[in-house]
Amino acid sequence: MSNYRRFRVKGGTYFFTVNCLDRTSRHFLIDNIDNLRTAIQQVKNKRPFHIDGWVILPEHMHCIWTLPENDDDYATRWRLIKTFFSQSIAKNEYRSNNRIRRGERGIWQQRYWEHTIRDENDYRRHMDYLHYNPVKHGYVKNVIDWPFSSFHRCVKKGLYPADWGENVEGVEAGE
Repeated sequence: MSNYRRFRVKGGTYFFTVNCLDRTSRHFLIDNIDNLRTAIQQVKNKRPFHIDGWVILPEHMHCIWTLPENDDDYATRWRLIKTFFSQSIAKNEYRSNNRIRRGERGIWQQRYWEHTIRDENDYRRHMDYLHYNPVKHGYVKNVIDWPFSSFHRCVKKGLYPADWGENVEGVEAGE
């Protein structure tokens, strides 16, 4: 087994991609959006963090969090979100023999992708990427049309115009 290490910064800002195990389940997260929101709020109550941006798609999600000063423990937060959400869902998903043996559910991929935000430009690219993701995947034509996104909150704050992304090509976090 590899010795995977994550880069941690106390009080840091992080971009995450979290996937369902079954990426063919075309509506799983949005069909269970209230359960997911409740799980996130439960964790925020126990271990506060600031949600800078979030988009929830049918089988994966992207978000940017800023942790409190002197705190770099996003791993526990993700473990708790996944656990609380999984506990709220009926146990009818397929599970491999390995997952059954380890007592694991078959809802989430075991790992997640994380990136430590380096500067304002990096932050903006990742915010743009997560907000544009529903258009990239063909769920909607315009960013504003996807209901499960912090984009609406950002428009209200004046951070984006409501028509942002209508003429954007190739929005990628790494560009």
